[in-house]
Amino acid sequence: MVKALTTLDSLPLGAFWPCRNVPVNACICDRPNRPSSPYYRLAMTAAGKHQVSRAQTRGSRQGRAGIRDVAAAGVSITTVSDALNGKGRLPDATRRHVREVADRLGYRPSAAARTLRTGKSGLIGLTVTTYGDEPFTFTEFAYFAEMARAATSAALARGYALVILPATSRHDVWSNVALDGTVVIDPSDHDPVVTELVRQGLPVVSDGRPAGTLPVTAWVDNDHEAAVLDLLDHLADAGARRIGLLTGTTTDTYTRLSTTAYLNWCERVGQDPVYEAYPAHDPCAGAVAADRLLARPDRPDAVYGLFDPNGTDLLAAARRYGLRVPDDLLLVCCSESTVYATTEPPITTLSLKPRRIGTAVVQLLIDAIEGIDADGPVERVIPTELIVRTSSQRRSPRTTVSPPRSPEKD
Repeated sequence: MVKALTTLDSLPLGAFWPCRNVPVNACICDRPNRPSSPYYRLAMTAAGKHQVSRAQTRGSRQGRAGIRDVAAAGVSITTVSDALNGKGRLPDATRRHVREVADRLGYRPSAAARTLRTGKSGLIGLTVTTYGDEPFTFTEFAYFAEMARAATSAALARGYALVILPATSRHDVWSNVALDGTVVIDPSDHDPVVTELVRQGLPVVSDGRPAGTLPVTAWVDNDHEAAVLDLLDHLADAGARRIGLLTGTTTDTYTRLSTTAYLNWCERVGQDPVYEAYPAHDPCAGAVAADRLLARPDRPDAVYGLFDPNGTDLLAAARRYGLRVPDDLLLVCCSESTVYATTEPPITTLSLKPRRIGTAVVQLLIDAIEGIDADGPVERVIPTELIVRTSSQRRSPRTTVSPPRSPEKD
């Protein structure tokens, strides 16, 4: 009598699959060898395989790399933390090594864990307080847009997020956002926003040299006096005999220092000042001021405009009065806009290097938030650049200035 098979897996390789209830030696079916895998594996459908794949994916996510995994590369957990947060006094090679390991492992620090551990929100603010309650969308201007982009990137590199806030708000936005610190662009004299933030114990870094005793933690700015003197000399070298200025009515450092530098230059060379001032947040007022400047009896034969739209405003006003640029009027304006490279003619611009400033103010602010002692002073001066184009290069120096004529009628 043939011994019954007790389990399917007990069949030897090469054996036939027996018919049910029939002895092996009595089976006449010509069937292939038994499956190489047990029946429960054959029962796995495509959907079942998909469910297993999803479970494996979930498991891999739950097991993502932590700070201890990065430290396993041969450094301490403290070193990993300092390297990734820009803290401590680590060699550059060590910081690069840690960051490369973290990137390779896919390590990302937990913002929630950091908040619980340090009491910090990981949020820093950015605002322009110069214009107070006036309607002013500063991100529409090239300088502020470039500066904000660089500041955002610098903040993310240090594990922080940048929040752009209005100077004032009826809904008291400032009190509803848990900020670790704030960057203030061009604060005015005795700025109440800066004073209140400092009173609350928040570090404040200024884009712009503060006036008087404004209690900022640090500041970053350009040497505006030197920049203005250099470009005025550039216009004089190009043949200008009476240089005018379009300036603003605000008391921020940029406007005040630039205007003072112009007045000092006029006194030095013996020229009577020729300038018009207007509220810089109002683009319509800028166009009107440009028109007034070129309609004066003592019309200038060269103009420097302190603000972004001044170049196009002055170019349009010059055309209305039949003045050719650069033959009759030399133009320079302070702007980061690339538009001025393609105007007719291209306009010379002064660049304040907002990307470098945006990076510097955020680095200083985060250092203050994290209690990192600065190696040097908390005052940084960023060099400017005069980008010379056709509008400030006269083909032949002029010795006389013709009186203005009435604008052409449409």
